[in-house]
Amino acid sequence: MATLYYEKDADPSLIAGRKVAIIGYGSQGHAHARNLSESGVDVRVGLREGSSSAAKAAEAGLRVVSVDQAAEEADLIMLLLPDTEQASVYEASIAPHLQAGDAIFFAHGFNIRFGLITPPDGVDVAMVAPKGPGHLVRRTYTEGGGVPSLIAVAADPSGRAHDLALSYAHAIGATRAGVLDTTFEEETETDLFGEQVVLCGGLTALVQAGFETLVGAGYQPESAYFECLHELKLIVDLMYEQGIAGMRFSISDTAEYGDLTRGPRVINQAVRDEMSRILAEIRDGRFAEEWVAENRNGRPNYTRLREEGLAHPIEKVGAELRAMMPFIGAGKERIQDVSGG
Repeated sequence: MATLYYEKDADPSLIAGRKVAIIGYGSQGHAHARNLSESGVDVRVGLREGSSSAAKAAEAGLRVVSVDQAAEEADLIMLLLPDTEQASVYEASIAPHLQAGDAIFFAHGFNIRFGLITPPDGVDVAMVAPKGPGHLVRRTYTEGGGVPSLIAVAADPSGRAHDLALSYAHAIGATRAGVLDTTFEEETETDLFGEQVVLCGGLTALVQAGFETLVGAGYQPESAYFECLHELKLIVDLMYEQGIAGMRFSISDTAEYGDLTRGPRVINQAVRDEMSRILAEIRDGRFAEEWVAENRNGRPNYTRLREEGLAHPIEKVGAELRAMMPFIGAGKERIQDVSGG
């Protein structure tokens, strides 16, 4: 069984004795910076010239400086820019200021795992990765709770990198929920796999294919939307709260029998084989190389595919139906992207 750490396992004095720079003020950045500050940590937010996030950070009572100044002042730097922007910012504005005894932290292992960033000897390299979006990290903290997090260490010249990562996790509220050890490799590879095969790529493709199948067979688009997308939340909520077995207990026998007998026909051996191929592309670096190259070339494929997704009929039907159900978005916060550099 994996080891879980809680509040009693963390030493708050470790992070309290550090000067922390949060680079970026997007979804994760705003949550980390505000939670750390309210936990009594000396925090500054490093942003690029002209960043639209500067005013937001200042309004929150945080000190905003340039990335160079933040890196020069701090002895712990948490890099919370988008994956594809981290390496260039690191080389230009962070690496020149790193000294022995400093620490550089990440919330996702992408750049370390695939060698896009190589910190110098003498610098601790660790990860604190909340398993939830930044708005949830922030909200649960203010409510007295927290979001479970992963921690990992890639370089430990100080011999205290793990303890420091746990102390940081404590200061953002994670030890209230539980903190789990991992490695940069495991976090990066499982995160990318989950996004591509289940949580985002697999799920959206499954929903669109189901919608297209029903509409193509002559059923109303509105009925197809409700069956293939709208009711998905009910099932996911049941799984989230009770697991797959609990979800099956809560649905009708007819639905459960269809689940047990037809589900394996959709997710068949051919699909499983494709999952294995996708995992191989992640592990050997092909996906990372493709994504980095896509960004260097101006994101043409990304832009085309995104526009095609926006033009899918399910989006038009869904927008019309959701407009009839204002309760869906009532009281919900708008989720920001992890950006804001």
